Amino acid sequence: MRWELLLRFIGMIVFAMLGWQLGIVLAGGLTSESTRYVVSLALASGALGLLITPWITIYPFKWLKERVKVASTKSLIAGISGLLLGLIISALLAIPLSFLPSPMGKILPFVATIILTYVCTTVVVLRQNDLFRLLGPRFFLKGEAPYAEDYILLDTSVIIDGRVADISRTGFLRGTLLIPRFVLNELQHIADSPDILRRNRGRRGLDMLDKLRRESVVPIQITDMDVEEATEVDDKLVMLAKKLNCPILTNDYNLNRVARLQGITVLNINELANAVKTVVLPGESISIHIIQEGKEAGQGVGYLDDGTMVVVENGRRYINNTISVTVTKVLQTDKGRIIFAQPNGKK
Repeated sequence: MRWELLLRFIGMIVFAMLGWQLGIVLAGGLTSESTRYVVSLALASGALGLLITPWITIYPFKWLKERVKVASTKSLIAGISGLLLGLIISALLAIPLSFLPSPMGKILPFVATIILTYVCTTVVVLRQNDLFRLLGPRFFLKGEAPYAEDYILLDTSVIIDGRVADISRTGFLRGTLLIPRFVLNELQHIADSPDILRRNRGRRGLDMLDKLRRESVVPIQITDMDVEEATEVDDKLVMLAKKLNCPILTNDYNLNRVARLQGITVLNINELANAVKTVVLPGESISIHIIQEGKEAGQGVGYLDDGTMVVVENGRRYINNTISVTVTKVLQTDKGRIIFAQPNGKK
């Protein structure tokens, strides 16, 4: 608040001085007749400076600070490169433009500088991936993949789950796996919990994260980017994903729904697991090992290699045996897929 008042006071003085000089120029000099006009313009300019100074100093700085905080290093380099390119081109054009008749020779170089720096910065930032790829892998920053298109945010649940480590080794994930510092803090908080179940989950998450860093074929990056507007980890993830325009990798059902409602791409490991399960159609014959009784009388239960439950009618008598069954129905539920079948005959 002190800084804002100080800047307002400085802005008032600067604008008043500008208004004073402008009044003298417009009046054709400072005379006894023009003094009242010049003083009035200086006072009006000072009042204007008192009002708008924060909007041209503090507020743009805060906006720039937030943008820089969430921007990747590659985007910052692209923005600075575009700015320098625009300044170089505008400097080259300023020489011939300055020979134009007045006032065009004085105005056009300034206008060209603003337009060219804006256009060049915008183009370089928007096409940064193509430009870095064109320059070659040696120009990429440490921790970034030469052909990565974007980041993928990881949440706490997917790290604890651990399957992301196996998926990352397959090469299906493209881009840099980005782990915010606030996710690590939550993981550590869970690992230090007095509740033994939460503590074991947290420690498993730390072990899985170490495994991911050692075995992943895609880059892993821990970032200090934060979202001060939010307090909950899920809210921070959603807002950070919106700012970075990147997807969230999770298996949290609630986070999945909230993120998708806000237009964020969600990569759900549970949905991926269901999508790659073995396709079985009614009428097909499969072999299944019956391991336990079902809920209904006479039922036997077995599992396919991918973990899909197979409920065999009249299969109770085949427990601890492998039999051939015919699929009668495939039921898809929120928790997964269940296959119902009938024995083909005697074992």
